Amino acid sequence: MQATAYTYDPESRSGQVLLDDGTPVPFDAPAFDAGGLRLLRPGQRVRVETDGKKITLVTLQTF
Repeated sequence: MQATAYTYDPESRSGQVLLDDGTPVPFDAPAFDAGGLRLLRPGQRVRVETDGKKITLVTLQTF
């Protein structure tokens, strides 16, 4: 699913994304690391995958 980066802490490699309905959803370092990103800026469109309970992958949205 698509979301927008909301917060990101480079020290912990965790943060939050906003779903398209405005719901903030946290992600942790393993989800960030799985996407292979080095940095995330607020406002970037991202693609996230979940296991039904939490975000398991955060990566940049590509078309």
